[in-house]
Amino acid sequence: MNSADDFNPQPGPAVELEPGLRRILAPNPSPMTFRGTNTYLIGTGSLAVIDPGPECAPHLEAILAAVQPGQRITHIVVTHSHLDHSPLARGLSQATGAPVYAFGGAGAGRSAIMSRLAASGLAEGGEGIDTGFAPDITVRDSDVIGGDGWELEVIHTPGHLGNHIALAWNDACFTADHVMGWASSLVSPPDGDLTDFMASCRRLRQRSWRVFHPGHGAPVTDPAGRLDWLIAHRQSREAAILQALGQAPATARALAEQIYTETPPALLKAAERNVFAHLVDLSGRGLAAPQETLSAASVFALRGD
Repeated sequence: MNSADDFNPQPGPAVELEPGLRRILAPNPSPMTFRGTNTYLIGTGSLAVIDPGPECAPHLEAILAAVQPGQRITHIVVTHSHLDHSPLARGLSQATGAPVYAFGGAGAGRSAIMSRLAASGLAEGGEGIDTGFAPDITVRDSDVIGGDGWELEVIHTPGHLGNHIALAWNDACFTADHVMGWASSLVSPPDGDLTDFMASCRRLRQRSWRVFHPGHGAPVTDPAGRLDWLIAHRQSREAAILQALGQAPATARALAEQIYTETPPALLKAAERNVFAHLVDLSGRGLAAPQETLSAASVFALRGD
């Protein structure tokens, strides 16, 4: 995992990562976004902008300033509708005339069980959903978005959010918030689904990648190793939860306090949502169950206890 000192670019300037690819860091650092959101520019003539980022006038100006003579922005691609990735898409589209591509609005791709939790009143856990987001052009898994000299293959990777997509660019992949080097991805019901997240990890693992370009942090130069770590990390969290439930039934909150002992208090709520995501997954697999109705406040026990 990259340390904080490994990645500390300045917001604003467009930095060339390789021929045909530049990155602009948005000025929105936080405990959840690390240094800020990475906005990517693909191409040398017609340009695709991946994840314009948060509503931020200086960042919009930085993106427009990165357009060189003979270039124009023709495609805007949003990987998912969190507030640190999608809101600027509309302003950028208005400034350039480029359409916005995405898997769908905030509820697109949500699994059946997460839809039931949302319908029961479970609100998002503070990650910031861009509820008004709607693309001009809806893409589906395996679609190809193409411009002058470049193509992006859409890979639907639900888990962090139901409408989350990764984008394959030759042997590189823009993994947004599904795979990052600086931290593991947050999976927070009802928008995040751990069962989907693990399936998406395993799907990405089936292909040979040279590099991952994440939504936050530095490029991931060992994609296979990072995916293996993410899968093992989640499996270790699952083992810790099952061990704790073997001692006594517990809520997601109590389990988070017991397991995430080094987590800062400000992030404990996110840890609780991660634990709840595991509990929903364990329930779906028949390994644990809520003692009453499934909810974020439920007391869970091992199946059969």
